[in-house]
Amino acid sequence: MKPFCFNITIDDSELFQEQLLNWAQQFKVCALFNSNQYPNYPYAKNDFILAVDATDTITDNNQNPWSNIQNKLDQNPNWWYGFLSYDLKNSIEELSSKNEDLIKIPDYFFFSPRWIFSLEQNNLKVYSDFPIDEKLILDITCTKSQESKYDAIRLQPRITQAQYIKTIDKIIEHIKKGDIYEINFCQEYFAKGKEINPLLAYLELNRISKAPFSCFLKIEDKYLISSSPERFLKKEGQKVISQPIKGTAKRGKDPLEDQKIKLDLQQSLKDTTENIMIVDLVRNDLSKNSIPGTVKVEELNQVYTFKQVHQLISTISAQIEVKTPVTQVIKDAFPMGSMTGAPKVMAMKLIEQYEATKRGLFSGAVGYFDPDGNFDFNVIIRSILYNSTLKNTSVQVGGAITYDSDSQKEYAECLIKADAMRKVLER
Repeated sequence: MKPFCFNITIDDSELFQEQLLNWAQQFKVCALFNSNQYPNYPYAKNDFILAVDATDTITDNNQNPWSNIQNKLDQNPNWWYGFLSYDLKNSIEELSSKNEDLIKIPDYFFFSPRWIFSLEQNNLKVYSDFPIDEKLILDITCTKSQESKYDAIRLQPRITQAQYIKTIDKIIEHIKKGDIYEINFCQEYFAKGKEINPLLAYLELNRISKAPFSCFLKIEDKYLISSSPERFLKKEGQKVISQPIKGTAKRGKDPLEDQKIKLDLQQSLKDTTENIMIVDLVRNDLSKNSIPGTVKVEELNQVYTFKQVHQLISTISAQIEVKTPVTQVIKDAFPMGSMTGAPKVMAMKLIEQYEATKRGLFSGAVGYFDPDGNFDFNVIIRSILYNSTLKNTSVQVGGAITYDSDSQKEYAECLIKADAMRKVLER
């Protein structure tokens, strides 16, 4: 941990969180990780962590990205916060990404922060390599809130419903021929040349769609506004955990309907089959670096309830050798199977062929490395991406396509997943 630590009790935790986020906007980079104190989620942490300002960075230097990141972690074993975009797949396999890109975010970026704010309930701890005093807290609490309004923007679909259904039919033909078993096909809703307030959009999204892997990321003029419910990969000591999501259902209008929808999801042959396929893929990914016999499915097809939807989640764990490089563990599981399909490489080739948008940070991962070689990364779904210079906004959603998929139902599921982000942007 950083050498200087300042402890204080906060009277109004929710108010301070907003003040802290407003204060952080003056810096070029910041990263928020907000678990929303989500109950009963395996390996969840009930905390609010904000990393602010960069004392050092890891950026693209035309070298192998995985070696570049690992070398920096070895040279400076510190806290590093940042992201891995989906398009790092091109550094792992013979793949490319040539579709339209509205956000133009780099393939990866990490920063070692000047300050780390950790808030658990009303207990605030501030860590830094520099001395800290009460003046910092006073500056934060005196920061004025941003304007509470911004103009609504109308998101346009990248493809029409008819085009979506036609594409799903083509993908199912690939499945029938045996090219793939499952593929995660995504579509984009976007706006060009329209200004939003990223922080206010995050606060609104988090209000209506609280999630255990919620995050807000600012890297100069690029923003991520996310209510992700999914963990990609976590390492604690020698243990590695992955928690893929496959299977989504909307919340009911009342407790009775809600319970029926949960039961239907739990018993859905299509959804449980999708989930099991990805669990098998994740088991294979983790086995590449695990001690033989340690890969374990701790939880299979468990229904978890969120504010907007129910989700089918599985938990897979493995033990790895102490000397295994952390980037090797991530690389061998990246991109996450829940966002590609199986077999993974063929699924990614077909994703590039049939999707109309470069994924970029969508279906990549945001998280951190700690000084002890541990890490925790989410899956970037249920998210808004924004470029404040270009004034472009992107929302991507998708779902798993299998042999039994119904294209109309798949399209409806995309609308469910996009609902919270569209409410925030379209007001």
